[in-house]
Amino acid sequence: VIYFNCLFILLLMIRPCHLLCGKTVLANFLSDTVETIEADYSPTQGVRILEFESQHLGSGSKDSACEVELWDCAGDFKYEACWPALMKDSNGVVIVFNPDIPNHLKEVETWYSTFISSQGLAVGQCLLIAHHKPGSGADTSRPQLASQLNKLSLIHSNLEEDAEDVRQEFRRYLGNVVQTLSESREREEMSIIA
Repeated sequence: VIYFNCLFILLLMIRPCHLLCGKTVLANFLSDTVETIEADYSPTQGVRILEFESQHLGSGSKDSACEVELWDCAGDFKYEACWPALMKDSNGVVIVFNPDIPNHLKEVETWYSTFISSQGLAVGQCLLIAHHKPGSGADTSRPQLASQLNKLSLIHSNLEEDAEDVRQEFRRYLGNVVQTLSESREREEMSIIA
């Protein structure tokens, strides 16, 4: 849905199941959502939808604004039957994982094939976030991922140490999604004209 020069973007944020990696805290931060963060871990049940507006996503004179729905999706396989409905009409996928947990690196491949590859999303519509727990002494080198994942953008995040850098990288990602959608819309319009 496009309103004037504003795009509507639906993003899915997913993570490996049963393991605390900070996805919800990160989703709250990136969407500027104000919530009380509880000390106890409470896994996302199904999906939590965060709505926000993001501006100045382009470069130069092509700045864009967009309305974003960030769907904070549970990574538990008991919700697998709901995944097709979550994926429908999504414009991008963000996979959050803890690179310090070897099991997460393997699960990222599952999320890639289920949520990205099956939808035919472009590389610019996908983002990997290696989210580090505070005080973890984060290794910011690129983790050993499957070859098909190496073409995707990857950012490291630690909200205690580099919160604004994480926000800027996420905005850059949103700009890529906006550009991909705009180019697709232009091609569609040209095919109608031709």
